[in-house]
Amino acid sequence: MQKKALGRGLDALFDRALPEGGAAAASSGRFLDLDIRKIIPNRYQPRKTFREQDLQELAASVRERGILQPVLVRTAEDGRYELIAGERRWRAAKLAGLEKIPAVLQEASDPDAVELALIENLQRQDLNPIETAKAYRRLIDEFRLTQEEVAKRVGKERSSVTNALRLLNLPSEIQEAVASDRLSVGHAKVLLSLAGLQAQLRMARRILRKGLSVRAAEIAAKRAPARIRNGSAGIQNSLTEAEERLMRYLGTRVRITMLNGGGQVAIRYHNPPDLDRLLELILK
Repeated sequence: MQKKALGRGLDALFDRALPEGGAAAASSGRFLDLDIRKIIPNRYQPRKTFREQDLQELAASVRERGILQPVLVRTAEDGRYELIAGERRWRAAKLAGLEKIPAVLQEASDPDAVELALIENLQRQDLNPIETAKAYRRLIDEFRLTQEEVAKRVGKERSSVTNALRLLNLPSEIQEAVASDRLSVGHAKVLLSLAGLQAQLRMARRILRKGLSVRAAEIAAKRAPARIRNGSAGIQNSLTEAEERLMRYLGTRVRITMLNGGGQVAIRYHNPPDLDRLLELILK
């Protein structure tokens, strides 16, 4: 059974009664009718691809029926507003020639902005698997969340977050194929079972060239020479667990990578005092 998201989520923001008001009422989440030119995109928007045809169809609907659900914004510099959620509606409204758009003005920190944009897209299934994985990675890297915390915020099982993040271990060529739906997540899991980027690329190109199903790809991967098969899933899970333990202890991002039978541990610090804090924890 899927967990319920522990973050505030979009429903919590839109379901409450919101009286009329202006910018001074930002903390209350008031409705506004904003000049569309004063709105800027969400810098933390996890969705990177907006299909032109989809936007044109939404714009046609906007011309006929207007905007049925307000966008969510927060204040930005120079009297502007930054989108938190609703970028497709905002883009379609611009295409439809609207000068103003209904919006809810909400106080939101940077982590809130990432979380809410991610939740909206996940709830609507608007993100491709790679965009989802990169959004999870951003929450972990930039806001020092553990995989467990990310899972709780977006209402997913931790295993779902872990499996999504593993996609980012694949070569960029394969990630692009998954993002464009030329390869499925099932294909990607098969490729992750192969050791080495070149082996993964060769198999991915074979899958694409021959149109192999996931099952056929699994059979082909099992027939690969032993040297290019590995127990990467178990090894990666162990590394992930070690990263999680270190992040909880140190309170910062930790990345462990394997290198030629050994490996390295990269620990992120934010300023000299933070480095001193980490040294005390490590050396005590």
